[in-house]
Amino acid sequence: MNIFVILPIVVVVLIVVAVVVLALVRRQHSGHAPERPRPQDPFATGDQDALRGDPRRLKAGDIVEIRGMSYTVRGTLRLSEGSWHWAEHLLDDAKGTQVWLSVEEDPDLILAQWTPLEDAEPPQPGPSRIELGGRTFRSEESGSASFRSEATTGLDERGSVRYHDYESSDGTLLGFESFDGAEWEPTLGEELSRYDVRVYPASE
Repeated sequence: MNIFVILPIVVVVLIVVAVVVLALVRRQHSGHAPERPRPQDPFATGDQDALRGDPRRLKAGDIVEIRGMSYTVRGTLRLSEGSWHWAEHLLDDAKGTQVWLSVEEDPDLILAQWTPLEDAEPPQPGPSRIELGGRTFRSEESGSASFRSEATTGLDERGSVRYHDYESSDGTLLGFESFDGAEWEPTLGEELSRYDVRVYPASE
């Protein structure tokens, strides 16, 4: 066969092979990057949830025991700020005393009990430091979020909330929340360990 006939055929074959290889390489590199998994608590185990119940699944009607004191979940606020989500559960005991239990992951599970601050002239958020009850509270974070209300919370089904959180050197928390533009509601808080809380889910 004449070289002038073979040569064009060889060139065409090489071009086709090059195009196929290039297409395969592009396909491998054009795939979407795998989604990054959410941060996980490296010390979390299913054993604690099995033994003590899972605070992340709390709902109205459940019983919560905090350091030996039993409360019923009356209602829940599901809050979100951008991609961040957390919950605040309204609890009351047999005497009608009400407290709030906040539940969030950062990525560790963070639990805190909040009690309304009974003060004739409560402080107002804004300053970098607040003096209260012999403690100095320093500003930690502030912002605004949307909320969805479940069961009994005393709030509308949906709305917005502004918040401002403070903390003292001994770990005592001071929080302020303003729902849908209402007055600031101050609460004193205390962080709880996973072992302080036990959950008894209501019957389905």
